[in-house]
Amino acid sequence: MAEYYLISQLPSLDAINESTPLPITSERFTELCQRFLNKKRQAELEKLTLLPSKDSEKSTSSLIDSWNNGERNLRLALAKLRADKLNKPFDSHNQSFSPALLQAVRTAVEIDNPMEAEKFLNKYRLDFLETLRPTDSFSDEFIFYYGLKLKLIERIRKFDKQSGENAYRKIYNSIMNENRTEVIQ
Repeated sequence: MAEYYLISQLPSLDAINESTPLPITSERFTELCQRFLNKKRQAELEKLTLLPSKDSEKSTSSLIDSWNNGERNLRLALAKLRADKLNKPFDSHNQSFSPALLQAVRTAVEIDNPMEAEKFLNKYRLDFLETLRPTDSFSDEFIFYYGLKLKLIERIRKFDKQSGENAYRKIYNSIMNENRTEVIQ
């Protein structure tokens, strides 16, 4: 029942574009969740991340597990393709990637402008997250979906050209120096 009261207070994140102000912040979302969710669900919510660890960590949420696996595979595929392009070795842990993921990664790697490549990848991430959207809009899984979508939108809005170029150079240099900690954690 608490999920119903929580979700009914959350503003829609659909149809938000770059010029539209966000109707809620992560801080406000967390505050609302603390009021309505039990400790177990709050603990799961705290684990929501846009940067899952390289090693699979199980969650009680199938949505969180699916998101983490999808994002991990995206990062591994990106690292592998970029390393291949530079004739550098990269251990992708014998991971096999879907044809759709490989096509998206190839497209992103071929985009010359790092900001445009990142925008493309963010659209891919949002589209992937939409495939995980629960049909029950008043469930714990929907709360996790909402939290991830909010994190993605906030991340996208933090981009600016100069810091993006700096981050790109840092990642590129880490690959060239075979220090892959910047590529996937």
